[in-house]
Amino acid sequence: MTAGRLLRADDRPASRWLNGGGVTREIAAGPSGAGLGDFAWRVSLADVEQGGPFSSFPGVDRTIVVVDGPGMELTVDGVAHTVADPYEPFVFSGDAVTDCRLLDGPIVDFNVMTRRAVATADVRVVREGFTVAPRKGAVTLVIALTGTVTVDESGATLDRFDAAVLSEGDAATVHVDGAAAVVTVTPA
Repeated sequence: MTAGRLLRADDRPASRWLNGGGVTREIAAGPSGAGLGDFAWRVSLADVEQGGPFSSFPGVDRTIVVVDGPGMELTVDGVAHTVADPYEPFVFSGDAVTDCRLLDGPIVDFNVMTRRAVATADVRVVREGFTVAPRKGAVTLVIALTGTVTVDESGATLDRFDAAVLSEGDAATVHVDGAAAVVTVTPA
């Protein structure tokens, strides 16, 4: 058994948003080479510098997690939600009209998007060790949010925002000294 592939945070280019409100760094997406219009799933980090409307993603389920900063208020189809607790996933529809107001300055958030007809995602934040062995067709990403994460089988240490991607046939024992996001994407 192997421990998957490593994706280092320093290797990710930043893409500025069209509205100028921040930048996104894509961690991984599927299928390989997919863009914003044809991904089945997409995992990214965003530096949010100012509030404003979210882009619409019809047919997409979204999960957002504040990892740095004081948080935000998201208004989703007219209903306000305070998303301020670090490492607490908030799930909403990409179909919804969504607007963001920063609570007290810039934030960094972690984002997972899945196209409803194609894939689902389970997103959780862990603060202790675990083992992972993705099922047939599934992909699991482990992203270090704070501290360090060690993947025993490869001997790799993930620093902040580094990721390990594990697919069917990979297995790993993961030690977490801090917090890590664990995303399991399964075909619909």
